[in-house]
Amino acid sequence: MATSQTPMEDAIRQKVTQAFAPASLEIFNDSHLHSHHKAMAGSTSQETHFRVYVTSDTFEGKRQPARHREVYSLLKDEMAAEGGIHALQLRTKTPQEAAATTEAK
Repeated sequence: MATSQTPMEDAIRQKVTQAFAPASLEIFNDSHLHSHHKAMAGSTSQETHFRVYVTSDTFEGKRQPARHREVYSLLKDEMAAEGGIHALQLRTKTPQEAAATTEAK
């Protein structure tokens, strides 16, 4: 069996899918945009910076900070790992919020 070329992205996808049963999930690996940063010197990881957009019913009735804390808590091991997630940008919405955003465009 082949080893994944994107183990961190795979872990994010698996954990978020299990925890939030998202109506939609988009994961963007922006690591290549940050590889020249001083903090990344010596890092061999190609998976350090992500944008994660999650739409889920489980966010209903929760404010953004609470939603983000849930995702950060879920990915705490990936963020603590050597060569793990260095930066994580989140967009968390309910399906109703996502629909309203789409209609506003």
